[in-house]
Amino acid sequence: MTTMIKTIDARTLKGLLDGPDEIALIDVREQAAYGASHPILAANIPLGKLELRVGEVIPRRSTPIVVEDAGEGLAQRAAQRLWALGYTDIAELDGGTPAWSAAGLELFSGMHVPSKAFGEFVEHAYGTPSVSADELKGFMDQGRKMVVLDSRPIDEYRVMNIPTGVDAPGAELVYRVGEVAPDPDTLVVVNCAGRTRSIIGAQSLINAGIPNQVVALRNGTMGWHLSGYTLEHGRETMAPEPSAGSLAQARARAAAAATRFGVKTVDAATLDIWRTEADRRTLAILDVRTIEEFEASRIADSRHAPGGQLVQSTDVYLPVRNARVVLVDDKRVRADMTASWLVQLGWETVHVLDSGLEGQPLTSGRYAPTVLGVDELAPVDTVSAAEAKAAIDSGKAILLDLTRALDYRDEHAEGAWWASRVAIPANLGKIPADTRILLTAPNPALARLVAAELAALGRAVALLDGGMTAWKAAGLPLQSGMTAVLSEPDDSYLRPYDRSNKAEIEKAMNDYLTWEIELVEQIKKDGGIAFRHFPAP
Repeated sequence: MTTMIKTIDARTLKGLLDGPDEIALIDVREQAAYGASHPILAANIPLGKLELRVGEVIPRRSTPIVVEDAGEGLAQRAAQRLWALGYTDIAELDGGTPAWSAAGLELFSGMHVPSKAFGEFVEHAYGTPSVSADELKGFMDQGRKMVVLDSRPIDEYRVMNIPTGVDAPGAELVYRVGEVAPDPDTLVVVNCAGRTRSIIGAQSLINAGIPNQVVALRNGTMGWHLSGYTLEHGRETMAPEPSAGSLAQARARAAAAATRFGVKTVDAATLDIWRTEADRRTLAILDVRTIEEFEASRIADSRHAPGGQLVQSTDVYLPVRNARVVLVDDKRVRADMTASWLVQLGWETVHVLDSGLEGQPLTSGRYAPTVLGVDELAPVDTVSAAEAKAAIDSGKAILLDLTRALDYRDEHAEGAWWASRVAIPANLGKIPADTRILLTAPNPALARLVAAELAALGRAVALLDGGMTAWKAAGLPLQSGMTAVLSEPDDSYLRPYDRSNKAEIEKAMNDYLTWEIELVEQIKKDGGIAFRHFPAP
């Protein structure tokens, strides 16, 4: 079958991105290159992980998709792969990101830029109050009646938190605040690692009309660290579920916010009609509750998108602009609050399912994302961890670890090499032709995809049965550091905390905070983005 892949110029693409129709702009470079420079509305789905993600976030095969790179040839490969996976409306950005810039359109650095820019916009538009780390420390020393709410997911909270801080991620804030700050005279301080989720979290509580004084912690845990104060590590303190009385209050407050921002609802019957139209109009049913609630009982065709993270990284969850979006929460609070922010972000097609889980087809258990192209692959040999270790020690095999480079740096099997799927063919000569290649990956589907590619190149290949979980369970040796790499790691855009020494970390923190603050001006340039402002009633 002949591939029907078009090209599109930058200005035409810009017009489509600003228009009312569905379109997905996908940057298929690795994260480091993407994070250095890209159009603000480009979502990052690297070529090496395309099959793992695209079926999940772009389920409709006739969705108009534009792929881009910076001229490395990755976009062409991605377009061909998408065509092979059944996508039928694919174009390449002619000239890639350099052509976008040459057309006078702005390029942005960083990750999740629309949401980060939105946070700065919100602070400017609504005057979100904030306090510095020094001011917060002063409140603590004075014994002021207050609570510090950390608006990040629990895994980020575990890494570091403000002393006394309680975890209440994003959309959970309005839902749970009544339990941790029941008295109106309690000051509520909202923090994240930097700025965005602090601002959005604090403004969420203000928009919901809680009677307490609410402030954001300016610059979050980074600001706390840069001010010379100590962070806590390894805590598990989560704000509790609301009581019946607190829940009733939270529902009323969230409903009022939803009304103010024009949040739309959809009933079960209309959702069923939308399901029948999903081959013509993309439908994203997103469950904004906690992962525990989602896995206990969820709508069968929904995806998990915790409300705070959905607002923080819309590009990850919703790369198809103007898709129909339905938010689900059986308690309604988190869906209403999340939808209120998506409306302000410019999403005209977001709705809250008014009946929650009631009357819907339900399932439970761990969620398995759709991976395209794996079911058609031939079976692959597997080896046990003990067999792999013996083969590696004898020089008959090499183990390639396909995890993130940063995770490999933290811990990997002794003797394993780090490898990037896309770079393996060009670096295959580093592995002797008579050496068997063993593969392990956090997602077994990725290992199978790479195994098929290596087999097509004539290499003997097998999968590590059970992956790194089995290696550790067998008590086999581990090591850390970038001890052996098949190609230069480029799969991660480094956050400040990913650096290796204090001086680098603190410089990166200052640079990051400056970058965030400057976004509010950068988005005003051609190729930027506009948000919706709702003056206070």
